Amino acid sequence: MAFDWAYFFSLFSVSAFWKACLTVVQLSALSWSIGLVLGFVLASAKLSAHAWLRVPAGLYIWLFRSIPLLVLLIFVYNLPQLFPATGGVLSQPFYAGLIALVLTETAYMAEIHRGGLLSVLKGQREAAKALGIRGLGAQRLVIIPQAIRIALPTLTNEYVTIVKLTSLVSVISLSELLLVGQRLYAQNFLVMETLAAVAVYYVLIVTLFGWLLQWAERHLDLSRKTARTLDATQTDALRLPPGPTGKRDPAPAGQADALLLRGIHKRYGNHEVLKGIDLKVRPGEVLSIIGPSGSGKTSLIRTINSLESIDQGEILLFGEGFIQAGKRGDTQALRQGLGRIGMVFQNFNLFPHRTILDNVILAPRYHGLANTTELRRKGHALLDRVGLLAHADKYPHQLSGGQQQRVAIARALAMEPDIMLFDEPTSALDPELVGDVLNVIRDLAQEGMTMLIVTHEMDFALSISDRIVFMENGHVVTDASPAEIRQQGDGRVRRFIGLEEEALA
Repeated sequence: MAFDWAYFFSLFSVSAFWKACLTVVQLSALSWSIGLVLGFVLASAKLSAHAWLRVPAGLYIWLFRSIPLLVLLIFVYNLPQLFPATGGVLSQPFYAGLIALVLTETAYMAEIHRGGLLSVLKGQREAAKALGIRGLGAQRLVIIPQAIRIALPTLTNEYVTIVKLTSLVSVISLSELLLVGQRLYAQNFLVMETLAAVAVYYVLIVTLFGWLLQWAERHLDLSRKTARTLDATQTDALRLPPGPTGKRDPAPAGQADALLLRGIHKRYGNHEVLKGIDLKVRPGEVLSIIGPSGSGKTSLIRTINSLESIDQGEILLFGEGFIQAGKRGDTQALRQGLGRIGMVFQNFNLFPHRTILDNVILAPRYHGLANTTELRRKGHALLDRVGLLAHADKYPHQLSGGQQQRVAIARALAMEPDIMLFDEPTSALDPELVGDVLNVIRDLAQEGMTMLIVTHEMDFALSISDRIVFMENGHVVTDASPAEIRQQGDGRVRRFIGLEEEALA
């Protein structure tokens, strides 16, 4: 039998098909959108450290990924037989189909979101935490935008799957595309022509909405963003008049220590990395922490701003209780204390989905330190301070490693901290980029900023530090000034720094 082309084309003017198209679009869009939101909640629950959230989420995903959608559709549609009170909603095929699709898609989208969340680097969470952005704030501002970007291609594909799955709701007599086609070819027996038209309708829907989602994907693709450098006229307009410079006044006698660490112990499993560290830092002091890899330097500095917990001991901040082992303490007091401490990470940990200026002002805006206009003014001033004002509108991936690290310093300074922590700030940089970062740190030292610097730059540590702490095997071996180390330092420390070789030369 020849294909009836006239009949085939006539089907595109049948109002029942276009009404069915609208039903498919509504059903797929609603189930995708609701599943998107609920799936993220479910994924977050499955990744939770709390078993009472993680276990039910895992069971839900396991159950609804196991039940065929066709079975679930029939079950939901007939549920009023068991629970008559649900009849007002579930007796309507559209709502029964929507609920069944949402139940299924929530489980699948949860796994897509979980993959996206797991792909967000741990350093992003730590950077948010170091800036005092926690809980829902960190999720909303840092984690979710990155996870959605990662998962969007798979989420787009899932929408296409949902559009095709809507054909199954014909089993509960919902007038969608396939059911309209079946009714037509049951009357005229032109099966091929009718199903071909049904296929074209599905292709049109998938193409249109697939294109929209792909447009969103391209729009969110940061690699497509054009790097924009401000010209001299623009930077001059943003630049503030120079303020007073020079070293701050020394701390008055009797003022409490900026930091006081007493008996700090830290272990990972059976491995003890900190074995009773005692340390004090005066306001305005620059203290460099050096030592071989695995000596506990990074673990020590991470305990100071609560990125790592301590097993024994306590930390005082400007004479007040701050962190104590085994005690949660006053959360508000802890947050206030953390607001006085800035941290710069080895791997920068800038937020890749935000511009350089947004990176700098995100935390002050979150904490409500000033209005947006004032924060932008201060953000531009900080970028100018580190020599990057012209790059304010760029994204992190458009900068070199040394530039990114200087942005990270500006971001930490935006919270106006009293203490700055640097965790090997130059170890991830090419040698030619190290100098610019060290110059920024040197300027902070000259201004009297209290700083703890974990570093392998021995010459820099000797030139900038008031004191040098040498750690080995979880202990502080030496705590002395650079002059004392040069003149009569421990032989092990002198060899590590390279002073013995200099003497022999």
